[in-house]
Amino acid sequence: MKFKADEIASVIQSEIEDYRGQIQTAEVGRVIEVGDGIARCTGLSTAMAGEMVEFSNGVRGLVFNLEENSVGVVILGDYVTITEGDEVRSTGTLLSVPVGDAMLGRVVDPLGNPLDGKGPIMTTETRPVEHEAVGVAGRQPVKVPLQTGIKAIDSMTPIGRGQRELIIGDRKTGKTAVAVDTILNQKGTGVKCVYVACGQRAASIAGVVEVLRQHGALEYTIVVAASSADPAPLQYIAPYAGAAMAEHYMYNGEDTLVVYDDLSKQAIAYRQLSLLMRRPPGREAFPGDVFYCHSRLLERAVKLSDELGGGSMTALPIIETLEGEVSAYIPTNVISITDGQIYLEPDLFWKGVRPAINVGISVSRVGGNAQTKAMKKIAGSLRLDLAAFRELEAFAQLGTELDAATQQQLDRGYRMVELLKQPQYVPLHVADQVIVIYAGTKGYFDDVDVADVQAVEKELLEFIRTEHAEVREGLINAADLTEEVEQSLKSALDAFVARRKSTQNAGS
Repeated sequence: MKFKADEIASVIQSEIEDYRGQIQTAEVGRVIEVGDGIARCTGLSTAMAGEMVEFSNGVRGLVFNLEENSVGVVILGDYVTITEGDEVRSTGTLLSVPVGDAMLGRVVDPLGNPLDGKGPIMTTETRPVEHEAVGVAGRQPVKVPLQTGIKAIDSMTPIGRGQRELIIGDRKTGKTAVAVDTILNQKGTGVKCVYVACGQRAASIAGVVEVLRQHGALEYTIVVAASSADPAPLQYIAPYAGAAMAEHYMYNGEDTLVVYDDLSKQAIAYRQLSLLMRRPPGREAFPGDVFYCHSRLLERAVKLSDELGGGSMTALPIIETLEGEVSAYIPTNVISITDGQIYLEPDLFWKGVRPAINVGISVSRVGGNAQTKAMKKIAGSLRLDLAAFRELEAFAQLGTELDAATQQQLDRGYRMVELLKQPQYVPLHVADQVIVIYAGTKGYFDDVDVADVQAVEKELLEFIRTEHAEVREGLINAADLTEEVEQSLKSALDAFVARRKSTQNAGS
Protein backbone atom coordinates (compact mmCIF):
# COMPACT_ATOMS: atom_id res chain seq x y z
CA MET A 1 0.00 0.00 0.00
CA LYS A 2 1.45 3.35 -1.08
CA PHE A 3 1.15 6.44 1.08
CA LYS A 4 0.46 9.73 -0.72
CA ALA A 5 2.62 12.18 1.21
CA ASP A 6 1.06 15.31 -0.27
CA GLU A 7 -2.47 14.19 0.74
CA ILE A 8 -1.35 13.42 4.29
CA ALA A 9 0.47 16.75 4.48
CA SER A 10 -2.63 18.68 3.32
CA VAL A 11 -4.87 16.91 5.87
CA ILE A 12 -2.40 17.70 8.69
CA GLN A 13 -2.13 21.32 7.52
CA SER A 14 -5.93 21.80 7.46
CA GLU A 15 -6.23 20.24 10.93
CA ILE A 16 -3.57 22.65 12.26
CA GLU A 17 -5.36 25.63 10.69
CA ASP A 18 -8.72 24.59 12.19
CA TYR A 19 -7.28 23.91 15.65
CA ARG A 20 -8.65 26.10 18.40
CA GLY A 21 -7.16 25.72 21.83
CA GLN A 22 -10.07 25.36 24.27
CA ILE A 23 -9.83 24.44 27.90
CA GLN A 24 -13.01 23.04 29.40
CA THR A 25 -13.17 23.43 33.13
CA ALA A 26 -15.70 22.06 35.57
CA GLU A 27 -15.72 22.30 39.33
CA VAL A 28 -15.57 18.84 40.86
CA GLY A 29 -16.75 18.07 44.38
CA ARG A 30 -17.40 15.00 46.49
CA VAL A 31 -20.49 13.54 48.12
CA ILE A 32 -20.16 13.58 51.90
CA GLU A 33 -23.63 12.35 52.79
CA VAL A 34 -26.45 10.76 50.78
CA GLY A 35 -29.91 9.34 51.49
CA ASP A 36 -33.67 9.78 50.94
CA GLY A 37 -33.23 11.53 47.61
CA ILE A 38 -30.79 14.23 48.78
CA ALA A 39 -27.00 14.52 48.87
CA ARG A 40 -24.70 16.87 50.74
CA CYS A 41 -21.63 17.74 48.67
CA THR A 42 -18.43 19.61 49.38
CA GLY A 43 -16.01 21.31 46.98
CA LEU A 44 -18.65 23.08 44.85
CA SER A 45 -17.85 26.58 46.10
CA THR A 46 -19.12 28.40 42.97
CA ALA A 47 -22.40 26.43 42.65
CA MET A 48 -25.54 28.53 42.16
CA ALA A 49 -29.02 27.89 43.58
CA GLY A 50 -31.09 26.01 40.99
CA GLU A 51 -27.99 24.88 39.05
CA MET A 52 -27.79 21.39 37.60
CA VAL A 53 -24.99 19.10 38.77
CA GLU A 54 -23.99 15.65 37.52
CA PHE A 55 -22.92 12.66 39.62
CA SER A 56 -20.28 10.18 38.44
CA ASN A 57 -22.97 7.61 37.48
CA GLY A 58 -24.69 10.11 35.13
CA VAL A 59 -27.65 10.93 37.44
CA ARG A 60 -28.47 14.63 37.58
CA GLY A 61 -29.12 16.72 40.66
CA LEU A 62 -30.44 20.19 41.46
CA VAL A 63 -28.66 22.55 43.86
CA PHE A 64 -31.26 23.22 46.56
CA ASN A 65 -29.38 24.55 49.60
CA LEU A 66 -26.25 26.71 49.75
CA GLU A 67 -24.52 26.30 53.10
CA GLU A 68 -21.22 27.56 54.49
CA ASN A 69 -19.08 24.47 53.82
CA SER A 70 -21.34 22.30 51.70
CA VAL A 71 -24.11 22.29 49.11
CA GLY A 72 -27.44 20.47 49.49
CA VAL A 73 -28.41 18.72 46.25
CA VAL A 74 -31.75 17.03 45.46
CA ILE A 75 -31.14 13.94 43.30
CA LEU A 76 -33.34 13.72 40.19
CA GLY A 77 -33.27 9.99 39.66
CA ASP A 78 -32.09 6.80 41.36
CA TYR A 79 -30.20 7.91 44.47
CA VAL A 80 -29.51 4.32 45.62
CA THR A 81 -26.56 4.00 43.21
CA ILE A 82 -24.85 7.14 44.60
CA THR A 83 -22.47 6.51 47.50
CA GLU A 84 -20.42 8.61 49.88
CA GLY A 85 -17.18 9.80 48.28
CA ASP A 86 -18.57 9.81 44.70
CA GLU A 87 -17.55 12.63 42.38
CA VAL A 88 -20.05 15.38 41.53
CA ARG A 89 -19.37 18.09 38.94
CA SER A 90 -21.10 21.40 38.28
CA THR A 91 -22.52 22.01 34.79
CA GLY A 92 -22.99 25.78 34.95
CA THR A 93 -26.51 25.40 33.45
CA LEU A 94 -30.03 25.61 34.82
CA LEU A 95 -32.28 22.57 34.84
CA SER A 96 -33.99 22.43 31.41
CA VAL A 97 -36.49 20.17 29.66
CA PRO A 98 -36.98 19.41 25.95
CA VAL A 99 -39.91 21.25 24.30
CA GLY A 100 -41.57 21.38 20.88
CA ASP A 101 -44.02 19.45 18.70
CA ALA A 102 -42.01 16.21 19.09
CA MET A 103 -43.31 16.10 22.69
CA LEU A 104 -47.00 15.98 21.65
CA GLY A 105 -48.61 12.59 22.12
CA ARG A 106 -45.83 11.42 24.44
CA VAL A 107 -45.71 10.41 28.11
CA VAL A 108 -42.53 11.77 29.71
CA ASP A 109 -40.98 12.08 33.16
CA PRO A 110 -40.32 15.57 34.62
CA LEU A 111 -36.86 15.61 32.96
CA GLY A 112 -38.36 14.99 29.51
CA ASN A 113 -37.29 11.32 29.24
CA PRO A 114 -39.89 9.15 27.45
CA LEU A 115 -41.88 6.66 29.56
CA ASP A 116 -44.16 5.30 26.82
CA GLY A 117 -41.71 3.00 25.02
CA LYS A 118 -42.08 4.86 21.71
CA GLY A 119 -38.38 5.58 21.35
CA PRO A 120 -36.35 8.75 21.90
CA ILE A 121 -37.82 12.24 21.50
CA MET A 122 -36.17 14.03 18.59
CA THR A 123 -36.12 17.72 19.50
CA THR A 124 -33.28 20.21 19.78
CA GLU A 125 -35.21 22.90 21.68
CA THR A 126 -35.14 23.16 25.46
CA ARG A 127 -36.55 25.58 28.05
CA PRO A 128 -35.46 26.15 31.66
CA VAL A 129 -37.81 24.51 34.17
CA GLU A 130 -37.92 27.67 36.28
CA HIS A 131 -38.82 30.82 34.36
CA GLU A 132 -39.81 34.26 35.56
CA ALA A 133 -43.50 35.08 35.10
CA VAL A 134 -44.49 37.92 32.77
CA GLY A 135 -44.91 41.31 34.48
CA VAL A 136 -48.11 43.37 34.65
CA ALA A 137 -47.32 45.33 31.46
CA GLY A 138 -46.91 42.15 29.42
CA ARG A 139 -50.41 40.89 30.21
CA GLN A 140 -53.88 41.63 28.90
CA PRO A 141 -57.33 40.98 30.44
CA VAL A 142 -58.84 37.51 30.08
CA LYS A 143 -61.66 37.81 27.53
CA VAL A 144 -61.56 34.77 25.21
CA PRO A 145 -63.52 31.76 26.54
CA LEU A 146 -61.87 28.37 27.02
CA GLN A 147 -64.84 26.01 26.70
CA THR A 148 -64.72 23.02 29.05
CA GLY A 149 -67.71 21.32 27.42
CA ILE A 150 -69.28 20.94 30.89
CA LYS A 151 -72.65 22.74 31.15
CA ALA A 152 -72.39 23.62 34.85
CA ILE A 153 -68.93 25.19 34.42
CA ASP A 154 -69.35 27.02 31.09
CA SER A 155 -72.62 28.56 32.28
CA MET A 156 -71.86 29.48 35.91
CA THR A 157 -68.08 29.41 36.54
CA PRO A 158 -66.67 30.13 33.06
CA ILE A 159 -62.96 29.78 32.33
CA GLY A 160 -61.10 32.17 30.00
CA ARG A 161 -57.83 31.69 28.14
CA GLY A 162 -55.04 32.82 30.45
CA GLN A 163 -57.03 32.20 33.64
CA ARG A 164 -56.07 30.08 36.67
CA GLU A 165 -59.12 28.19 37.90
CA LEU A 166 -58.69 25.90 40.91
CA ILE A 167 -60.50 22.53 41.01
CA ILE A 168 -60.86 21.61 44.67
CA GLY A 169 -62.60 18.82 46.57
CA ASP A 170 -62.18 15.63 48.58
CA ARG A 171 -60.73 12.47 47.04
CA LYS A 172 -62.99 10.59 44.62
CA THR A 173 -65.28 13.52 43.80
CA GLY A 174 -64.41 13.77 40.09
CA LYS A 175 -61.67 16.43 40.04
CA THR A 176 -59.54 14.66 37.42
CA ALA A 177 -62.68 13.90 35.38
CA VAL A 178 -63.43 17.65 35.06
CA ALA A 179 -59.85 18.36 33.93
CA VAL A 180 -59.79 15.43 31.44
CA ASP A 181 -63.17 16.48 29.97
CA THR A 182 -61.75 19.98 29.45
CA ILE A 183 -58.74 18.51 27.58
CA LEU A 184 -61.06 16.37 25.41
CA ASN A 185 -63.13 19.46 24.56
CA GLN A 186 -60.07 21.26 23.11
CA LYS A 187 -60.12 18.91 20.10
CA GLY A 188 -60.11 20.98 16.92
CA THR A 189 -59.66 24.32 18.75
CA GLY A 190 -55.87 24.51 18.31
CA VAL A 191 -55.28 24.57 22.09
CA LYS A 192 -52.25 22.45 23.07
CA CYS A 193 -52.65 20.66 26.42
CA VAL A 194 -50.21 19.50 29.11
CA TYR A 195 -51.41 17.08 31.78
CA VAL A 196 -49.07 16.93 34.80
CA ALA A 197 -49.69 13.91 37.04
CA CYS A 198 -47.94 14.56 40.33
CA GLY A 199 -47.96 11.96 43.08
CA GLN A 200 -50.79 9.93 41.46
CA ARG A 201 -50.91 6.14 41.37
CA ALA A 202 -49.24 4.79 38.23
CA ALA A 203 -52.49 2.91 37.41
CA SER A 204 -54.51 6.17 37.54
CA ILE A 205 -52.02 7.91 35.22
CA ALA A 206 -52.20 4.97 32.78
CA GLY A 207 -56.01 5.21 32.89
CA VAL A 208 -55.97 8.92 31.99
CA VAL A 209 -53.50 8.31 29.13
CA GLU A 210 -55.74 5.55 27.78
CA VAL A 211 -58.83 7.80 27.89
CA LEU A 212 -56.94 10.55 26.03
CA ARG A 213 -55.79 8.01 23.43
CA GLN A 214 -59.27 6.56 22.88
CA HIS A 215 -60.81 10.00 22.31
CA GLY A 216 -58.01 11.17 19.99
CA ALA A 217 -56.85 13.83 22.46
CA LEU A 218 -53.32 12.46 22.95
CA GLU A 219 -52.16 13.94 19.63
CA TYR A 220 -52.36 17.50 21.03
CA THR A 221 -51.43 16.62 24.64
CA ILE A 222 -48.17 16.09 26.54
CA VAL A 223 -48.41 13.93 29.68
CA VAL A 224 -45.78 14.64 32.36
CA ALA A 225 -45.87 11.76 34.84
CA ALA A 226 -44.33 11.72 38.31
CA SER A 227 -46.13 8.88 40.07
CA SER A 228 -46.26 8.28 43.82
CA ALA A 229 -43.47 5.70 43.35
CA ASP A 230 -41.09 8.37 42.00
CA PRO A 231 -38.66 10.20 44.31
CA ALA A 232 -39.87 13.42 45.95
CA PRO A 233 -37.53 15.66 43.86
CA LEU A 234 -39.21 14.50 40.62
CA GLN A 235 -42.67 15.11 42.09
CA TYR A 236 -41.55 18.58 43.16
CA ILE A 237 -40.26 19.70 39.74
CA ALA A 238 -43.03 18.01 37.65
CA PRO A 239 -45.43 21.03 37.59
CA TYR A 240 -42.58 23.43 36.64
CA ALA A 241 -41.51 21.08 33.82
CA GLY A 242 -45.10 20.97 32.54
CA ALA A 243 -45.33 24.77 32.68
CA ALA A 244 -42.08 25.08 30.68
CA MET A 245 -43.43 22.74 27.97
CA ALA A 246 -46.64 24.81 27.73
CA GLU A 247 -44.74 28.13 27.74
CA HIS A 248 -42.93 27.11 24.55
CA TYR A 249 -46.26 27.30 22.68
CA MET A 250 -47.48 30.37 24.59
CA TYR A 251 -44.45 32.46 23.63
CA ASN A 252 -44.97 31.35 20.01
CA GLY A 253 -48.41 32.99 20.05
CA GLU A 254 -50.46 29.81 20.63
CA ASP A 255 -53.03 28.93 23.29
CA THR A 256 -52.24 26.23 25.84
CA LEU A 257 -53.96 24.51 28.75
CA VAL A 258 -51.99 22.94 31.60
CA VAL A 259 -53.51 20.74 34.34
CA TYR A 260 -51.58 20.23 37.61
CA ASP A 261 -52.96 17.03 39.19
CA ASP A 262 -52.43 17.69 42.02
CA LEU A 263 -50.58 20.46 43.87
CA SER A 264 -51.33 19.00 47.34
CA LYS A 265 -49.00 16.08 46.55
CA GLN A 266 -46.39 18.48 45.15
CA ALA A 267 -46.50 20.52 48.38
CA ILE A 268 -45.99 17.33 50.41
CA ALA A 269 -42.98 16.37 48.25
CA TYR A 270 -41.56 19.89 48.74
CA ARG A 271 -42.11 19.61 52.50
CA GLN A 272 -40.23 16.29 52.52
CA LEU A 273 -37.26 17.81 50.69
CA SER A 274 -37.22 20.90 52.90
CA LEU A 275 -37.33 18.92 56.14
CA LEU A 276 -34.53 16.60 54.92
CA MET A 277 -32.49 19.72 54.09
CA ARG A 278 -33.18 20.96 57.62
CA ARG A 279 -35.02 24.06 56.53
CA PRO A 280 -37.15 25.40 59.42
CA PRO A 281 -40.76 24.11 59.33
CA GLY A 282 -43.78 26.39 59.63
CA ARG A 283 -47.54 25.79 59.75
CA GLU A 284 -48.47 22.09 59.30
CA ALA A 285 -44.66 21.46 59.05
CA PHE A 286 -44.59 23.04 55.58
CA PRO A 287 -41.59 25.31 54.89
CA GLY A 288 -42.16 29.06 54.98
CA ASP A 289 -41.78 29.47 51.22
CA VAL A 290 -44.42 26.92 50.14
CA PHE A 291 -46.68 29.84 49.13
CA TYR A 292 -43.93 31.16 46.85
CA CYS A 293 -43.48 27.63 45.50
CA HIS A 294 -47.08 27.69 44.18
CA SER A 295 -47.39 31.39 43.36
CA ARG A 296 -44.35 31.44 41.07
CA LEU A 297 -45.78 28.41 39.26
CA LEU A 298 -49.35 29.72 38.82
CA GLU A 299 -48.29 33.28 37.91
CA ARG A 300 -46.76 31.79 34.74
CA ALA A 301 -50.33 31.25 33.48
CA VAL A 302 -51.16 34.41 31.54
CA LYS A 303 -52.83 35.94 28.49
CA LEU A 304 -49.86 37.71 26.86
CA SER A 305 -50.16 41.21 25.44
CA ASP A 306 -50.34 41.60 21.64
CA GLU A 307 -46.77 42.96 21.63
CA LEU A 308 -45.56 39.62 23.07
CA GLY A 309 -47.55 37.59 20.54
CA GLY A 310 -50.92 37.29 22.31
CA GLY A 311 -50.44 33.62 23.32
CA SER A 312 -52.05 32.27 26.46
CA MET A 313 -51.53 29.61 29.10
CA THR A 314 -54.56 28.54 31.13
CA ALA A 315 -53.87 26.67 34.37
CA LEU A 316 -56.21 24.21 36.10
CA PRO A 317 -54.50 23.36 39.40
CA ILE A 318 -56.15 20.59 41.42
CA ILE A 319 -56.13 20.52 45.23
CA GLU A 320 -57.35 17.60 47.33
CA THR A 321 -59.00 18.50 50.63
CA LEU A 322 -59.44 16.25 53.68
CA GLU A 323 -63.03 16.00 54.95
CA GLY A 324 -63.96 19.18 53.05
CA GLU A 325 -61.43 21.27 55.01
CA VAL A 326 -61.08 24.21 52.61
CA SER A 327 -59.46 26.38 55.30
CA ALA A 328 -56.33 24.18 55.63
CA TYR A 329 -52.95 25.71 54.78
CA ILE A 330 -52.36 24.60 51.16
CA PRO A 331 -56.01 25.01 49.99
CA THR A 332 -56.22 28.60 51.34
CA ASN A 333 -52.85 29.43 49.76
CA VAL A 334 -53.87 28.24 46.31
CA ILE A 335 -57.38 29.77 46.55
CA SER A 336 -55.73 33.15 47.20
CA ILE A 337 -53.45 32.77 44.15
CA THR A 338 -56.07 31.60 41.61
CA ASP A 339 -58.85 33.49 39.76
CA GLY A 340 -61.67 31.39 41.17
CA GLN A 341 -62.42 27.82 42.19
CA ILE A 342 -64.69 24.94 41.24
CA TYR A 343 -65.66 23.16 44.47
CA LEU A 344 -66.72 19.53 44.14
CA GLU A 345 -68.83 18.23 47.01
CA PRO A 346 -68.90 14.57 48.11
CA ASP A 347 -72.58 14.74 49.22
CA LEU A 348 -73.67 15.86 45.76
CA PHE A 349 -71.45 13.23 44.15
CA TRP A 350 -73.03 10.38 46.12
CA LYS A 351 -76.53 11.77 45.39
CA GLY A 352 -75.75 11.27 41.71
CA VAL A 353 -75.28 14.96 40.82
CA ARG A 354 -72.23 14.62 38.58
CA PRO A 355 -70.18 16.75 38.04
CA ALA A 356 -70.72 17.40 41.77
CA ILE A 357 -70.19 21.17 41.54
CA ASN A 358 -71.37 23.21 44.52
CA VAL A 359 -72.70 26.29 42.71
CA GLY A 360 -72.83 28.37 45.90
CA ILE A 361 -69.11 28.15 46.76
CA SER A 362 -67.74 27.82 43.21
CA VAL A 363 -66.85 31.12 41.56
CA SER A 364 -64.96 32.51 38.59
CA ARG A 365 -63.38 35.91 39.18
CA VAL A 366 -63.34 36.53 35.43
CA GLY A 367 -67.09 35.90 35.17
CA GLY A 368 -69.06 36.89 32.08
CA ASN A 369 -65.91 38.22 30.38
CA ALA A 370 -65.05 34.62 29.56
CA GLN A 371 -68.41 33.73 28.02
CA THR A 372 -69.99 34.05 24.60
CA LYS A 373 -72.81 36.63 24.47
CA ALA A 374 -75.39 33.88 24.02
CA MET A 375 -74.26 32.04 27.16
CA LYS A 376 -74.03 35.27 29.16
CA LYS A 377 -77.69 36.10 28.37
CA ILE A 378 -79.08 32.79 29.63
CA ALA A 379 -76.60 32.01 32.44
CA GLY A 380 -77.50 34.96 34.67
CA SER A 381 -81.03 33.72 35.25
CA LEU A 382 -79.79 30.13 35.69
CA ARG A 383 -77.59 30.98 38.66
CA LEU A 384 -80.35 32.98 40.37
CA ASP A 385 -82.92 30.25 39.68
CA LEU A 386 -80.68 27.61 41.26
CA ALA A 387 -79.95 29.80 44.31
CA ALA A 388 -83.70 30.40 44.82
CA PHE A 389 -84.37 26.67 44.31
CA ARG A 390 -81.85 25.71 47.04
CA GLU A 391 -83.56 28.05 49.54
CA LEU A 392 -87.00 26.73 48.62
CA GLU A 393 -85.84 23.12 48.82
CA ALA A 394 -84.62 23.66 52.38
CA PHE A 395 -87.94 25.35 53.23
CA ALA A 396 -90.02 22.60 51.59
CA GLN A 397 -88.30 19.95 53.73
CA LEU A 398 -90.11 21.39 56.76
CA GLY A 399 -93.28 19.87 55.28
CA THR A 400 -95.22 23.14 54.95
CA GLU A 401 -97.98 23.66 52.39
CA LEU A 402 -96.69 25.40 49.25
CA ASP A 403 -98.69 27.60 46.88
CA ALA A 404 -98.82 26.77 43.17
CA ALA A 405 -96.16 29.31 42.08
CA THR A 406 -93.66 28.08 44.69
CA GLN A 407 -94.33 24.45 43.78
CA GLN A 408 -93.75 25.28 40.10
CA GLN A 409 -90.43 26.97 40.96
CA LEU A 410 -89.39 23.87 42.95
CA ASP A 411 -90.35 21.54 40.11
CA ARG A 412 -88.36 23.57 37.58
CA GLY A 413 -85.37 23.61 39.98
CA TYR A 414 -85.36 19.78 40.15
CA ARG A 415 -85.38 19.66 36.35
CA MET A 416 -82.55 22.20 36.04
CA VAL A 417 -80.42 20.11 38.44
CA GLU A 418 -81.07 17.10 36.17
CA LEU A 419 -80.20 19.15 33.06
CA LEU A 420 -76.84 20.18 34.53
CA LYS A 421 -75.85 16.54 35.12
CA GLN A 422 -73.47 15.23 32.51
CA PRO A 423 -71.78 11.85 31.94
CA GLN A 424 -67.99 11.58 31.91
CA TYR A 425 -66.03 12.08 28.67
CA VAL A 426 -69.03 13.58 26.82
CA PRO A 427 -68.19 17.30 26.54
CA LEU A 428 -70.90 19.39 24.84
CA HIS A 429 -70.39 22.10 22.23
CA VAL A 430 -71.26 25.57 23.59
CA ALA A 431 -74.15 25.93 21.09
CA ASP A 432 -75.72 22.70 22.40
CA GLN A 433 -75.28 23.94 25.97
CA VAL A 434 -77.08 27.21 25.13
CA ILE A 435 -79.99 25.29 23.52
CA VAL A 436 -80.40 22.96 26.52
CA ILE A 437 -80.12 25.66 29.22
CA TYR A 438 -82.42 28.01 27.28
CA ALA A 439 -85.03 25.24 26.99
CA GLY A 440 -84.74 24.51 30.73
CA THR A 441 -84.95 28.11 31.96
CA LYS A 442 -87.86 28.95 29.61
CA GLY A 443 -89.94 26.02 30.91
CA TYR A 444 -89.81 23.64 27.94
CA PHE A 445 -88.92 20.78 30.31
CA ASP A 446 -91.64 21.57 32.89
CA ASP A 447 -93.95 18.80 31.62
CA VAL A 448 -91.20 16.18 31.49
CA ASP A 449 -90.85 13.72 34.39
CA VAL A 450 -87.67 14.40 36.42
CA ALA A 451 -86.42 10.87 35.72
CA ASP A 452 -86.78 11.39 31.94
CA VAL A 453 -85.08 14.82 31.70
CA GLN A 454 -81.70 13.51 30.50
CA ALA A 455 -83.25 11.21 27.88
CA VAL A 456 -85.43 14.06 26.55
CA GLU A 457 -82.38 16.34 26.48
CA LYS A 458 -80.62 13.87 24.15
CA GLU A 459 -83.78 13.70 21.97
CA LEU A 460 -83.90 17.49 21.79
CA LEU A 461 -80.27 17.85 20.69
CA GLU A 462 -80.72 15.12 18.08
CA PHE A 463 -83.93 16.81 16.83
CA ILE A 464 -82.18 20.20 16.49
CA ARG A 465 -79.17 18.63 14.71
CA THR A 466 -81.24 16.69 12.18
CA GLU A 467 -84.33 18.84 11.56
CA HIS A 468 -83.32 22.37 12.57
CA ALA A 469 -79.59 22.45 11.86
CA GLU A 470 -79.88 26.12 10.79
CA VAL A 471 -80.72 27.10 14.40
CA ARG A 472 -77.51 25.51 15.69
CA GLU A 473 -75.48 27.01 12.82
CA GLY A 474 -76.95 30.44 13.56
CA LEU A 475 -75.94 30.13 17.23
CA ILE A 476 -72.39 29.06 16.31
CA ASN A 477 -71.90 31.81 13.71
CA ALA A 478 -73.45 34.67 15.71
CA ALA A 479 -72.14 33.48 19.14
CA ASP A 480 -75.02 35.65 20.38
CA LEU A 481 -78.70 35.13 21.15
CA THR A 482 -79.96 37.81 18.75
CA GLU A 483 -83.73 38.29 18.31
CA GLU A 484 -83.62 36.44 15.01
CA VAL A 485 -81.70 33.46 16.46
CA GLU A 486 -83.94 33.40 19.55
CA GLN A 487 -87.11 33.35 17.42
CA SER A 488 -85.85 30.45 15.31
CA LEU A 489 -84.79 28.61 18.50
CA LYS A 490 -88.24 29.16 20.06
CA SER A 491 -90.04 27.85 16.99
CA ALA A 492 -87.74 24.79 16.89
CA LEU A 493 -88.41 24.10 20.61
CA ASP A 494 -92.19 24.53 20.09
CA ALA A 495 -92.01 22.05 17.20
CA PHE A 496 -90.12 19.59 19.43
CA VAL A 497 -92.69 19.89 22.26
CA ALA A 498 -95.58 19.48 19.81
CA ARG A 499 -94.00 16.37 18.28
CA ARG A 500 -93.40 14.83 21.74
CA LYS A 501 -97.03 15.44 22.73
CA SER A 502 -98.36 13.91 19.51
CA THR A 503 -96.13 10.81 20.00
CA GLN A 504 -97.28 10.49 23.63
CA ASN A 505 -100.95 10.79 22.61
CA ALA A 506 -100.46 8.24 19.86
CA GLY A 507 -98.75 5.90 22.35
CA SER A 508 -101.54 6.22 24.93
